[in-house]
Amino acid sequence: MTVKNEFRRRKRLLQNHDTLVQWIQHALNALVVVGTLIFFTTLRDGEVLSHYRTMAVFAVLVMVITYNVFGVHRRFDNLIGAIQHIARAWGVVIIILAWVAFLTKTSEQYSRQVIVYWAIFSFIGQAFVQVLVSKLYIYYSKNHRERLPALIVGSGSLAEHLARSLSRNIWLRDKVVGFVTLEGDTADDWQVVDVPFLGELSQLKSLIEAHGIRRIYLAPTFSQNANVKLVQEMLIDSNIDLVWAPDIFEFRLLNHSVREVAGVPLITLNETPLMSGGPAFIKSMMDKSAALILILLFSPVLIAVALAVKLTSEGPIIFKQVRDGWDGKKFYVYKFRSMYQHQPDKVVKQATKGDPRITPVGAFIRKTSLDELPQLFNILEGSMSLVGPRPHAESHNEYYSDKVKAYLARHRIKPGMTGLAQINGFRGETDTIEAMERRVELDLEYISNWSPLLDIKILFLTPFALISRNENAY
Repeated sequence: MTVKNEFRRRKRLLQNHDTLVQWIQHALNALVVVGTLIFFTTLRDGEVLSHYRTMAVFAVLVMVITYNVFGVHRRFDNLIGAIQHIARAWGVVIIILAWVAFLTKTSEQYSRQVIVYWAIFSFIGQAFVQVLVSKLYIYYSKNHRERLPALIVGSGSLAEHLARSLSRNIWLRDKVVGFVTLEGDTADDWQVVDVPFLGELSQLKSLIEAHGIRRIYLAPTFSQNANVKLVQEMLIDSNIDLVWAPDIFEFRLLNHSVREVAGVPLITLNETPLMSGGPAFIKSMMDKSAALILILLFSPVLIAVALAVKLTSEGPIIFKQVRDGWDGKKFYVYKFRSMYQHQPDKVVKQATKGDPRITPVGAFIRKTSLDELPQLFNILEGSMSLVGPRPHAESHNEYYSDKVKAYLARHRIKPGMTGLAQINGFRGETDTIEAMERRVELDLEYISNWSPLLDIKILFLTPFALISRNENAY
């Protein structure tokens, strides 16, 4: 057998091991979900009724699709990250099952107690499976899995970041044996203790032979990209895997991703996380369902505030103002009127402490954020979301767009009633450029890391933020 064929055989074997582990985890998760449902339905009814059997089969099918979409069975650097992915994916499965039951008018057939216990203990069981499989796989990788020697060739912070990540990731089949500089770096410049500095590009072929290298990670700085072709041509006839890591971190990234079309790798540097498909549907479903429930729940408060506004000052109950929405589309944001009726300024001025335009009732509802409750109707009509960047006045957008970097990128997602910036204290007046920069930074962080679980976390923390951090709300 030639060296090249032996190398391919080892790669196929490693890939088969990974696939086998993933399917084992799929099977164990399905066993936990079905077994837990059987346990609780038998405990309650003495048997597994037909509608529960149907739900178990449907749940497993939805799990297979959803868990692949969410990347549940990818390898993570830590167990917390893996369990968080399970929580997100399992939460989506439960939401889909609940929605299907609602649409098919079969929700009354199921015991709420059984469903709640099943959802909770199925997640706990899957988390246990994740821990068990991870521990066994780590033991196998350390003691029985053959690892392929690899080099990192590059320069700068990207190469150091890649070296740290690869050397500490036990899921990879590569063993990073050292770093080779493309140009300029010395042993004193290299800061990664786990990966030794081995030399310069001119020594690459001798280092490959000395260490039996089978894979090279190319991590040039953005200005060194011309060297990629040089290294590729140098190693074209070698039995070496060559992996290029482009230095995309030179850019201000927004929900970046990598995909492939017709064999061409495409790197998305800026993209909304909710363009279409599953994520958009999930967020819209969560928003509208929660908004409807909150409108019914707060209807006495809505009526009371409306009466207070109407009886204490002249003017309409609801104040409408144009805002920039998702992808720059205009919409009217609804609020309870909190100011005396007056001629609108050409430039919208933020309310400040002791602002004479604010009515006594308006001061209270602004302080408590009750003035924003009508935005629940914005959510029902689809112009807003429960969670997202707060919609700013058009004049504020014009003012800050050329003063705060990536300011208008906030509009890559629907504006929200609350958001990551608000629970971190950036609520109400932003009287400095620095404060607006921090608000925008948090808004972009939310867009880049959006998930249903993050929305739930922000909604949970919002009431605490209203109580403890309302000094800026006037």
